[in-house]
Amino acid sequence: MKDNKLNTSIEFVKGVGKIRAKIIKEELGIKCCFDLLNFYPNKYLDRSRFYKINELSDTNIYIQIIGVFKNITYKKSGNKYRIEGLFYDGESNIKVIWFKGLSWIEKSISLNSKYVIFGKLNWFEKKPSFVHPDFEKYENFKNKAIKLQPVYSSTEKLSNSGISNKYFIKIIKSLFDFLDNQFDENLNETINKKYNLISPRQSFYNIHFPSDYDSLEKARFRLKYEELFFNQLKFKLTHNKIKNANSGYFFPNVGLNFNKFYKENLVFELTNSQKRVIREIRNDFSSKKQMIRLLQGDVGSGKTIVALMSILISLDNGYQTCLVAPTEILAFQHFKNFQENLKHLKLNISLLTGSSKISERKKILSDLRNGTLDILIGTHAVLEDNVVFKKLGFAVIDEQHRFGVKQRSKIWKKNNPPPHILIMTATPIPRTLTMSLYGDLDLSIIDELPPGRNPVKTVNRTDNNRLKVFRFIKEQIKKGRQIYIVYPLIEESKKMDYKDLMDGFESISREFPINEYQIGILHGRMKTKEKDFEMKRFKENKTQIMVSTTVIEVGVNIPNASVMIIESAERFGLSQLHQLRGRVGRGSETSYCILMTKTQISDDAKRRIDIMTKTNDGFKIAEVDMELRGPGNLLGTQQSGLLNFKIADIINDKEILKHSRNDAKLIIKNDPDLKNLENKEIKKEFNRINESSIVWKFIS
Repeated sequence: MKDNKLNTSIEFVKGVGKIRAKIIKEELGIKCCFDLLNFYPNKYLDRSRFYKINELSDTNIYIQIIGVFKNITYKKSGNKYRIEGLFYDGESNIKVIWFKGLSWIEKSISLNSKYVIFGKLNWFEKKPSFVHPDFEKYENFKNKAIKLQPVYSSTEKLSNSGISNKYFIKIIKSLFDFLDNQFDENLNETINKKYNLISPRQSFYNIHFPSDYDSLEKARFRLKYEELFFNQLKFKLTHNKIKNANSGYFFPNVGLNFNKFYKENLVFELTNSQKRVIREIRNDFSSKKQMIRLLQGDVGSGKTIVALMSILISLDNGYQTCLVAPTEILAFQHFKNFQENLKHLKLNISLLTGSSKISERKKILSDLRNGTLDILIGTHAVLEDNVVFKKLGFAVIDEQHRFGVKQRSKIWKKNNPPPHILIMTATPIPRTLTMSLYGDLDLSIIDELPPGRNPVKTVNRTDNNRLKVFRFIKEQIKKGRQIYIVYPLIEESKKMDYKDLMDGFESISREFPINEYQIGILHGRMKTKEKDFEMKRFKENKTQIMVSTTVIEVGVNIPNASVMIIESAERFGLSQLHQLRGRVGRGSETSYCILMTKTQISDDAKRRIDIMTKTNDGFKIAEVDMELRGPGNLLGTQQSGLLNFKIADIINDKEILKHSRNDAKLIIKNDPDLKNLENKEIKKEFNRINESSIVWKFIS
């Protein structure tokens, strides 16, 4: 498409002007003609069917009738006037009422002339009526080709300013006259023929003013395909650009550290998935190009051991490494895990967090600069400008969605050329979302659990079953097992939630007296030292029951903990429930997750609880989560702009996404710089819509 008129302010479109343009911009963010063109209807009203008044029922919402106005009368109620009319379809009458624009209404209606009246039905005392319906002379209506009436989003201010749905229809029709010849082809002939696509102008016109459902579907397909195709094309080109632009450190050696750990210190057999991912990372290390790889794996799938072994390869080639985690709890967990696993190797490992003492910090910074520190594990503190590595070759980011774009980009700048990057997430992401959000990254998935891991048995119980749940807890404790009891913590009601936790703690203490049981408590109001103390006791099995908020969601690994009880489970999202459940099932014994809910819960809550009891597969759970919450909310990307498709829907348009991805991939493979004549229009459109960015923009 051409740019000259598309970027013109909407005030120059016939029927708009400065005042209305200002209101539309304020209310809908529509500034230029391109914005207005892409202001798609949110639904369509079928104007092809006519009803008879005597066949109407309260199931009818929007209807239209052919008939005549038998009378028009002014009515007064207090100081306010209204117009009431009687509309006759040849058999029956229906009351029509207007409260606004009364003088215009009176002048516009000719009694006994044939009209089409259209609007939303009101019912009072089992009788239908219209309030502020649309109407036009039948002669005018029948000459129109459009039978599906578009309905656009609106606001109270727009309505009060006279900017109605009818107005939008009028100005968008004017828009097409204004744009005239601005609709250039933006795809190649191969794609157009492959899908039998209509032209760009037809697709835009038919999305706003479809003559029938077939033309609407053809318009939808083209516009959805375009949107997803250029999204995927951007990812592919970005990926290629980064791969070619950034040389990476060459790690040809698998040396002493890796081999000694693999042969002597690895206490369990790697899964086939873990082996495959390590091979993928090794290939990247040997490519002489910078690795930027996303590692997805469900809770407990063994991502950390893959990261650790990849770190050892980096060390074997003479480079420093770092691992960055979003919380001190998780960073400390990684630090202790690395210390334990690598204790037989002569490596210098340090922990850097916001709580690190000044003396510790000084030594860490000094060791980093002189190259004697091999592995740095930490939180956001690692990203500070004064943290300077002598030779950083590899960086791991854990739970990546908890870091902001600017924060992550700082790792990128820790060395020149930039280090290899491994981004890990334990949040399962549906494949369609991965394609739309992380299409510019290499992707590795660990899709199997380590051997000996039994699936967690999950059940739903209500307060009626609480005594039975308590008996079950006591049985598990007798067997030497430990228990989590988790209460919700929701930002909007911290005080109430804190009360819930303390009330729960008191209730548990009464049922499990202190002379027989050891109970710990963990919540966000506690100081770090207090949390660490409670977690240490629980890890050492000095505490049998841990009453907690969701602070244990990430970072605690207690193999002996075999029961997870989640109170008010209906208040949790699916992702959170799945993450919490992942805190148990870390040992070889059968583990249990009990979802405590009210007897009466919402339909959405029922669906969340139901899927949790039916499967442990995080990817299946993520699919349902995306359906319930939408892709933007799933990962907190609603405001990122990454998923703000105007018409495409990655949940319902999976097939179109797959086709567009494959087509983009093939084009870039055969024509990586879009220099071929066949792709001239694609390149032009891509350049028009593309914004310069670095890879971190797409990692959200």
